[in-house]
Amino acid sequence: MTKLSLIIAPDPIFSQCAEPVTLVDDAVRHLISEMFEVLYREEGVGLGANMVGLLKRIIVIDLQEGGLKTPLAMINPEIISSSDEMQAREEASLSFPGIHGRISRPKSIEVRYLDQQGTSQSLRAEGWLATVIQHERDYLDGIVYLDYLSKMKRNMLIKKMLKQLKDS
Repeated sequence: MTKLSLIIAPDPIFSQCAEPVTLVDDAVRHLISEMFEVLYREEGVGLGANMVGLLKRIIVIDLQEGGLKTPLAMINPEIISSSDEMQAREEASLSFPGIHGRISRPKSIEVRYLDQQGTSQSLRAEGWLATVIQHERDYLDGIVYLDYLSKMKRNMLIKKMLKQLKDS
């Protein structure tokens, strides 16, 4: 059973930058395993470490397309290129329950990261996977998807979320 739990906004951790992981060891692999436990328990597709109270540059993703688990952990993910072509998709977050917004992001990206063995990897992602990687990686820089919306729209959505949380 994991000791990690999902942090629900508002929380100052969502505006903080995560620190790079300097050594990929068993402790980091254990954190990644616990992050996947939270991801599956909460029925999400991605988590940035900030979302479970860790200021480490780690994201976990599993789109679970066709019901198949395809876990992907990225340590110190860095987007090294992105397309000029953009795509707009509805985005939401487990840490901001009950709300969503239409966000425009590059349609394809290339990301460099360390895998769970500490080996440098590169991945070209398009479509939904590219969106999820960018969304989760933003958390590591203290950015949430709502930051891409107008101040008025963002404030309206946060007010709606807080009311729903209060009423539940």
